[in-house]
Amino acid sequence: MWYAMLDAQRRLIRAMAHGVLQGRGDNGCDALAGWMKGGDALPALRGWLCRSTCSLDRAPSFSIDSVCASGRVVPVQETIADEVPAGALRKFTRAGTAARRSGSWPVVLCAPLAGHHAVMLREMVEALLAHREVYVTDWTDARDIPAEAGALTLDDYVLATERFIRFVSSPGTRVHVIAVCQATVPALAAAALLAREPASPLASLALLGGPIDAGLNPTAVERFAMSHSLSWFREHVIDTVPPPYRGRGRRVYPGYLQQAAIVATYPARLIGLETRYWSAWLAGNTREAQAALRALNEYAAVLDMTEQYFLDTIRVVFHERRLACGEWTIATRPVETRALARVALCTVEGDRDDITGAGQTHCAHALCAADDAPPRHRLTVAQCDHYDLFTGPRWHETVHPRLCAFWQETERVWRSARDKRSVAGMPA
Repeated sequence: MWYAMLDAQRRLIRAMAHGVLQGRGDNGCDALAGWMKGGDALPALRGWLCRSTCSLDRAPSFSIDSVCASGRVVPVQETIADEVPAGALRKFTRAGTAARRSGSWPVVLCAPLAGHHAVMLREMVEALLAHREVYVTDWTDARDIPAEAGALTLDDYVLATERFIRFVSSPGTRVHVIAVCQATVPALAAAALLAREPASPLASLALLGGPIDAGLNPTAVERFAMSHSLSWFREHVIDTVPPPYRGRGRRVYPGYLQQAAIVATYPARLIGLETRYWSAWLAGNTREAQAALRALNEYAAVLDMTEQYFLDTIRVVFHERRLACGEWTIATRPVETRALARVALCTVEGDRDDITGAGQTHCAHALCAADDAPPRHRLTVAQCDHYDLFTGPRWHETVHPRLCAFWQETERVWRSARDKRSVAGMPA
């Protein structure tokens, strides 16, 4: 279809931009250097051109060098903890602080595979690192996954999430899992599979703005997915990865289509980011312009999804609502959400979310119901859209503090119960 032609166009745009600017900058991240030193606007224009045409040759790195913890600046170490063909598990640790020794259990942040790279959640990672060790699922661009890795279905990503959570756990330490947007569905499924084990590593599950039951108050985006058949999607939005990518020949849902769909559905965010950047640029506010540019590049870093994963998501989440209906089986293992009855649960929704409908995330409480339940939190954030759940003041002032309180309560309740069992001579 269009992939090969558009990819050639993007390569031409990158070559032209680099040629005009003599190769300065990297993905627009150094765009401020020129004009700050000599009023040169070309680097900024180059960055805008690459962003607006999805021509960034690679995603920006997280580049979290330090965070402020306990009133002081602490260096951060980033490593790859585990890896599968579908993606990598990134580990972020505060150097010299030994987060686990402080008694706080680690967090696994499940990034959505919905067209953007995990770096879009960078702001979340920075905030979480102030108190805990953080792991992030960083999914690989499907164009870079060789065909021999297999089709990579939605079930494969659930199993990868399950593997990553299990990897983080250790004796005496449980894991807090937090999932955002589309990732809430595979994360809840993976958590349900793990919860059936006698020695489950789960401490808690937090779900932010995700379509656990897309049939409740569906948004325009969800209604579109529900009203079109799989054959329509296969015919109109699936394309083939061209050479020279490692995944050449793989059929994918291209990232540029998802970016176009998001911008068309939610133009206010891109306009706001661009306005913030150019206003700071023209005012000579270096710090603000750098922050805005970073957010813009993270937002513009799109990736391809495998055909089978994309179509599975449409079918399982929107057409058949298998998770909500209790009809999902993964590798012969039924996904039983009631297995999570003893796992602490927190759901967060924004009252202005026009991507995930009202009640679609909170319904997880009913799916995981129990008479004698552990901590359960349900938060609807006022004047909060979809992206506000994990970026900006709503995230920092409302969502993050509530999550911290939820995790602290969960750990306190769990340790109290463990101590009681110990006194009674029961296994911990």
